[in-house]
Amino acid sequence: MIIEFRCEVEHARRWMDRATLSIDGRDAPVQIAWTATAEPRPAGLDMLFELERLVLHKGKASGSDRLKVIPERTQAHAGTADVIVDFTSAAREANCPAPLYLRPRFNGATGENAALAAILAGDLPVIEIVNEVDGTVLDRGHPSGEIAAGLSGALDTIMARTLTMVAAILSGRPRIVPQLAQPATATSQRGPAAYVVRGLAVSIAKEIYRLCCYAPHWHVGWRFNDNAGVWQTKDLSGPAWTVLGDPGNHFYADPFPITWRGRTFVFFEDLDHRVGKGIISAIEFGDTGPIGEVVPVLEEPWHLSYPFLIEDDGELWMIPESSLNGDVALYRCVRFPDRWERHATLLSGLELADATITRHNGLHYLFGAWRDGTGGYSDSLAIYYAEHLLGPWLPHASNPVLIDRASTRPAGNFVTIDGKLWRPVQDCAGGYGAGLALAEIVELSPTNYKQIVRHSLRPGPLWPGRKLHTLNRCGRLEVIDGSRVQPKLQTFARRSPSTVLSPRARPSTA
Repeated sequence: MIIEFRCEVEHARRWMDRATLSIDGRDAPVQIAWTATAEPRPAGLDMLFELERLVLHKGKASGSDRLKVIPERTQAHAGTADVIVDFTSAAREANCPAPLYLRPRFNGATGENAALAAILAGDLPVIEIVNEVDGTVLDRGHPSGEIAAGLSGALDTIMARTLTMVAAILSGRPRIVPQLAQPATATSQRGPAAYVVRGLAVSIAKEIYRLCCYAPHWHVGWRFNDNAGVWQTKDLSGPAWTVLGDPGNHFYADPFPITWRGRTFVFFEDLDHRVGKGIISAIEFGDTGPIGEVVPVLEEPWHLSYPFLIEDDGELWMIPESSLNGDVALYRCVRFPDRWERHATLLSGLELADATITRHNGLHYLFGAWRDGTGGYSDSLAIYYAEHLLGPWLPHASNPVLIDRASTRPAGNFVTIDGKLWRPVQDCAGGYGAGLALAEIVELSPTNYKQIVRHSLRPGPLWPGRKLHTLNRCGRLEVIDGSRVQPKLQTFARRSPSTVLSPRARPSTA
């Protein structure tokens, strides 16, 4: 398969400079056909991108940097392509010989200007890949922008996820095309200069914040609830939430509670801000709250988080997130709660965050936020299935089955209510970990998947702060997490085990 990119030569960028496109691990040749500019660009755009490169990206190259075109190396040979991917806004030529002609659209419009317009209006666009021959939408997704710094970073993110979708289409795997609402267009659109100036100001403010405070600083909330919980009320109402005390220079996140052989513990990510690497720790709970101190239970040379727990065949297992190590590893509990041994590698050679397993219709299904090395970390859902926990694990027919920043990344255990399967998901539309959503799984098989988000949860008076991204329950014990401002100059005496979030005593919000 030979793929032809059609791009505007006056606005050539580094992301276009490629000889191949990886499709299911195989490299398909790419050639570029340079075209004239169909629409003018805002004046000074490249100068602003260069300013961002120096200030925001610390001089590092990005995909939005200008590309010096070498025609003899990159010019396409007419009539040789099997697939054309047209990134311009020009009309498709009549009698195009390529069997497949793909056109990316950004909030319904074509060309880089459409992507830039969406960014300048204040959000990343919904991306669609359209078959120009018959107008069919072959794939649709909404990228997450947690690593998108400035105008150039946002454009990089959009184009990276566009290529993810193109590669998925060309793999021949069936695509699941979700219905995604396009972001509302802002009434007043900033110009590029104003956008970049604002981005630089925000960057400076963040640097000042990082000098003064640990960011982000997550904390775990817990409560005992004898009545309907979050899954029934669809909100955070009920008994007051209590914050699990931390030493200040550590944060706690991703709480997973479990009762095993008569004892209840909450396992969570424990990150030392001074080191920047997470381990898994746990604390025991009695009838009235935490008992004793936080105990480290698992550490590796790489970062660990999201300690998903599962019982299987009389054993207790943990799958902590280890995406930085490029695998999904299974640990067996040797001594509860503080001794675990690596038992098996379920998946390898991939970035998969927050692996979460459910059993459904006789199979195990493993969900995770997948990343192909580019773009955001929270917008692409991959599913794997197996007859047994130890595998072998096979990919879903349509991986990635969903690209949507608001409903992809796992946020805790699956639950079954009245015979219906549900999962909590991170809603990253307002940034990483900004909120939770409760999604009903309508269809799940090795070849099909459909979910519907029914409810959304946000921090507020009942749970102050800016973020909320994990929800779990074990018996009477419900747990969530959030973030707050944590000054670096604070004396790091160990806090009391818990702080009740009452209207008169709340932590600072972040």
